[in-house]
Amino acid sequence: MLKKLLVLMCLLVPMTTFAADKAKEDEPVEHLTDEQIYEQLKKFALVFEAARDNFVEEADEKKMLEAAMNGMLQALDPHSSYLSADDFKEFNDKSQGEFGGLGIQITSDRGAVRVISPIDDTPADKAGIKAGDYITHIDDEPVFDLTLNQATKKMKGRPGTKVKLTVISEGEEPRTITLKRAIIKVESVKYEEKTMAGMEDDEDAEKIGYIRISDFGATTAKELNEALEELEDKDVIGYVLDVRNNPGGYLTAAIDVADAFLDAGEIVSTRGKRPTDIERNFATPGDLANGKPVVVLINHGSASASEIVAGALQDNGRALVMGSQSFGKGSVQQQKPLGDGTAIHITIARYYTPSGRSIQNEGITPDIEVLQSKIEVLERRESLYSEASFRNSLKNEDAEKKDKNKSDDDTDEEELTDEEKDALDYQLQRAMDMVRAMSKLKTWGDLVPATPESAAALDAEMAEDIDEDKDAADEK
Repeated sequence: MLKKLLVLMCLLVPMTTFAADKAKEDEPVEHLTDEQIYEQLKKFALVFEAARDNFVEEADEKKMLEAAMNGMLQALDPHSSYLSADDFKEFNDKSQGEFGGLGIQITSDRGAVRVISPIDDTPADKAGIKAGDYITHIDDEPVFDLTLNQATKKMKGRPGTKVKLTVISEGEEPRTITLKRAIIKVESVKYEEKTMAGMEDDEDAEKIGYIRISDFGATTAKELNEALEELEDKDVIGYVLDVRNNPGGYLTAAIDVADAFLDAGEIVSTRGKRPTDIERNFATPGDLANGKPVVVLINHGSASASEIVAGALQDNGRALVMGSQSFGKGSVQQQKPLGDGTAIHITIARYYTPSGRSIQNEGITPDIEVLQSKIEVLERRESLYSEASFRNSLKNEDAEKKDKNKSDDDTDEEELTDEEKDALDYQLQRAMDMVRAMSKLKTWGDLVPATPESAAALDAEMAEDIDEDKDAADEK
């Protein structure tokens, strides 16, 4: 009981400060003069000297300074941080598609560690950790005084070793689970042809191309192109592009994935601090899906690059988006090496969909909301009301022997087949239903794709509006 109270108290502390922090964010920034900055840096040096000289134990100066730099960057937003030499090396190793750990993407949320999403077929995924869960303790130690990098490090370790996590899911009691670390090999793209549940044995059943993208890495676009080429050879009627619980990845990979389904039009724009800091990315000719209907599946674990793809196909009228509201991470991060093996991870811009919608804190709203639902069997294989239900009914001796043999042989619960898993995936079944319907309509979407010329004209209009607003403000 005491442990549960401590967990809840830890969660309440960041929540109670959230309203005050939000009010502060809305206030205009008061910039310091060069002289004031110099005075603050002098104060920082004094604090450092006083802490080093007076702390009860020997102070680790490197640890102190790295923590100070990390704190400075994390004061900007949850995605900016300082990367030590080890952190920077780990980040680069992870980008190559293989790394050690639990297979979980996390972010900082008001002092807590929040799960963006688990990666497919990893220890975290198999343990039932879901997008939106909070991790409050790692090996019984609270995470609230740890930086995001420190929390990540504590969850990593030698493959085969174990780590204990305390996890809180919405509407549930805190639970403690023990996971075994593993080498995480990210298979970015998986694909196959699928049929509707119950039609697997029908040779005339329509085939739908199913493409699952679990993250956006360096090889994702190449793998997707190969998947589309093979599925097109199988004459599928359309595609389900599944980016549920996909936490994102490379911006270039997201652009290439969207481009594979588009003939023209804007894919995404990134906008930085200044009005002129706008970069727009456009599709190149060549729709590798040959105009066939596409349904994009998203959920709350779809973030960043996943949202770029869903927004691009949605705004260009190329696909219907189904599922639930996405995560809402619409910011661009960049690594800036510092020359000594260390780097900073800094937010430099925001993402905007082709229609000009900001993804940040909003996410992508599906065209058709389909919440994941549990499919229940309404008819039992063995009826509750039958001859066997009568008291003192005669037993079937052969059946009793079969039941005994079955109980002796089958000690584990029977694992579901892929077809059975598909049948229980309510969102997937509804997406395939929609692909079938769209393939019969032959037409969908009437949006005119943007061109570089029309986008440039729009940017010029925006710049004029900004100048007019500035002149009006100066007159006041």
